Amino acid sequence: MRIEIICTGDEVLTGKIVNTNFSYMSQKLEDFGLSVAWGTIVGDDRDELLAAFRMAGERADAVIVNGGLGPTVDDLSQEIAARAAGVDLVLNEDWLVRMEDFFRRRNRVMSENNRKQAMLPIGAELLDNPVGTACGFALDIGKARFFFTPGVPRELFRMLEEQIIPRLLARGGTPGVIHLKRFHSYGLGESHVDQLLSGVEDLVPDRSVKLGFRTHYPQIETKLTVRGADQDDIDRKLAPVVSEVRKRLGNFILGEDNQSLEGVALDALAGELSREAAEAVAAAVRRETGATHALAVLIEVDDGPDRIDFGGSIHLAISAADRVESRRSRIYGGRDWVRLGAVELGLDCLRRYLQGLPVTERTDFERSEQK
Repeated sequence: MRIEIICTGDEVLTGKIVNTNFSYMSQKLEDFGLSVAWGTIVGDDRDELLAAFRMAGERADAVIVNGGLGPTVDDLSQEIAARAAGVDLVLNEDWLVRMEDFFRRRNRVMSENNRKQAMLPIGAELLDNPVGTACGFALDIGKARFFFTPGVPRELFRMLEEQIIPRLLARGGTPGVIHLKRFHSYGLGESHVDQLLSGVEDLVPDRSVKLGFRTHYPQIETKLTVRGADQDDIDRKLAPVVSEVRKRLGNFILGEDNQSLEGVALDALAGELSREAAEAVAAAVRRETGATHALAVLIEVDDGPDRIDFGGSIHLAISAADRVESRRSRIYGGRDWVRLGAVELGLDCLRRYLQGLPVTERTDFERSEQK
């Protein structure tokens, strides 16, 4: 299958932002045996976008378009996709309801221009976006199947893994399910890890487990890509291989899948997160550093996949020589939203503390839980 990735936006074309979305998509597709044949960058120009879509529709079998699904005047992907396919745009009522609910959950009013994000080409297949307002969609242009994705990284990542890769595998004739298991290690070089794990693929006789590595110094990511008839088949095949990888890499494994070194360390340090834990951390930091003030922000995110109603509990404390202030809050909207909101909430509480203002005043972006 010949795949092309088209990244849109003047900011990408002019180098004002680094095009990390392309590298992520290309690497993720490669993990599943899908190679990219062409990579194209196009600015926010109607004629250039139309030409790029038509060219890709003639030479590729599948095309992933990234960006241009927002509510502003320079977001052109839906409009140009419809022109390239020779169809009109139509309002998707179901997605409009989803967007209105998205804003309501965040205690915000949806602007009228957001309706643009629910305008899709006639005949397009909607691609779900569980963590944002820009739905993706799939549409045939020329002889290729096009997949349109939002430019926001966390929205793109979910859509690529959950919506697009399964469709590409199905189009390529790959049956069943594919799963990626990851191990993160520190302290071993890539060649050493490769040597230690020699032969683990042979533990599955049908050779449906593929071993791979990705180096991002100073860590090594070990990847197991497994194909199976269904999730039960995947679990059965993975079990002996996962057990053997854990045995051979041993204490050098710092985490698995979405775990990070800092997250694992924080979990071990903080134990059960609470306002009292945040107060203890802030007091300890101030005492050990000799600072006049110390701010601690502890984040306890919900379990499960990222989604619009995904939330997190925020435990924060400010320690000074004369007193300690703390609070607990809830923020919803997805992992990145929770983390960004927690940092901003912590800094704003520090501002309030220093200005003699109450730190427990509720904002529109949280649901306070005073405990």
